[in-house]
Amino acid sequence: MHKNHILSVIIVLIYAFSEVGQCTHLKGTFKSNEFFKFLIKYGFQKTDPHQPEASHGYIFGNITSKSQLPFPITFAVLDRMYFLDYYKNRVINNRDKACKRMFTKLKTRAYDEKCSVDGKDYLRRIPCPKGKLCSDEDNQWNVVKGHQFTYVIEDFKQPSFWYLSMVACYLNTSTCEYQEYKTYTPYEIDYDIWLVNGNPNNSAFNTLTYQFSFDRQNTLELYLVFWLCYMVLVPLQCHAVKTQKHPVTKLFTASLLLDFMALCLILVHNLRYALNGEGYPKIAMAGDIFDILSRTSFMLLLLLLAKGWAVTRLELTWKPLVFAIWLCYGIVHILLYVWNLTEVDIIEDIDEYQTWPGWLIIVFRTLIMIWFLYELRTTMLYEHNTQKLNFLLHFAASSLVWFIYLPILALIALHVSALWRFKFLLGITYSADCFAYCVMAHLLWPTRSEQYFLLKGPSSADLEELDEFNEAPHIVNNSYTSMSSINSFEICKYDDPQKTKLILD
Repeated sequence: MHKNHILSVIIVLIYAFSEVGQCTHLKGTFKSNEFFKFLIKYGFQKTDPHQPEASHGYIFGNITSKSQLPFPITFAVLDRMYFLDYYKNRVINNRDKACKRMFTKLKTRAYDEKCSVDGKDYLRRIPCPKGKLCSDEDNQWNVVKGHQFTYVIEDFKQPSFWYLSMVACYLNTSTCEYQEYKTYTPYEIDYDIWLVNGNPNNSAFNTLTYQFSFDRQNTLELYLVFWLCYMVLVPLQCHAVKTQKHPVTKLFTASLLLDFMALCLILVHNLRYALNGEGYPKIAMAGDIFDILSRTSFMLLLLLLAKGWAVTRLELTWKPLVFAIWLCYGIVHILLYVWNLTEVDIIEDIDEYQTWPGWLIIVFRTLIMIWFLYELRTTMLYEHNTQKLNFLLHFAASSLVWFIYLPILALIALHVSALWRFKFLLGITYSADCFAYCVMAHLLWPTRSEQYFLLKGPSSADLEELDEFNEAPHIVNNSYTSMSSINSFEICKYDDPQKTKLILD
């Protein structure tokens, strides 16, 4: 029932938010009564002075309509300096006033043959006539073959973000003011636009970076590297779980498989994206959900081991509390993901951990880490087996690294440019997760874990007797060296294999 509920949540999220996301090949329809439509935020790479033509950014495509519009409306391609002021004024209720405010700077900075001959090429009049170039294109050799318009983005100083949008405003050439496009019948405009880093006319472009926004370039290589690591780790762990069928090993293997499935789905999306600029958004979203489930299940494993489950005791104490904390963390994690998709304005140069749900999950994770350390310390105080203590010490060190890296990473990311932040967060996050899985696979390897796992526990009566023995004052207070006064312990089995006793020589 619990598994079915989780699967239902995954399916609902995938379908509910499948339209959320962006690609470099944009297809869609803009209705004039929408007034404003934001299309995409895209990072263009720095132009290489030695190969300028091959390293320019390009925006090209077709924008047409089945109807004949009385006045052409506006397609805007703006850098951040002009876009922020233009964007914030779109919400003014009086749309005629909104048009004037949105284009206050642009009407003198954007080129127009009558009103601003010294301006730059920021705006286009749309729709373009079918089968012909847009009216603002004066040289067909500057336009990518088979398309109606082309922008060339050149920046020799640094990479930069550019923003594409459509707005139902038009330029009144008699007054050189922008006005609202008013009509009783809304018109539909179809667009098919490409954004790439590299010359589309040059077949020698880099397939791994051509379609990707600058802030996502080289992430495909990162996914491939970690996929190769998991291709070694996953078969080894599958062999381990077949050799040692233990609850801890099974839970760890499930968490690892979820993470591997997530990586495979995201990799498939990115490989396809590199080819067509669209990818498989639904598959990528499913990968993100599996990634969340893998991390929450791994956290559950850490909490269970911290309480000594299957290592120092067979029965788990405070079971409702443990599972309640785990469930709350999972819910908050999924809510953060949904919030990041739906509520965070892409215009803002922030990541998911710079929002209040992001800070909430970091605080929650830190509190869980503190509780984890407390439970682990309590477990170690009641443990006297050297091999088990050695396991718990190594387990504590690796787990603490996994718990603490995210709060530190979130603080560092505050000072990293948005152009580099996604790659930085992705690289560190996947490295930390992969390291944690490798260390845990090492600690739980069958030939090693059989020394400290309670594979076949004694009966409940004998467990109580064993607990009383462990908690006896002369056992708790004495150190391991003082126990050398006890000559030896021998475990003898009666005829009934379910009962054991401790015999002191």
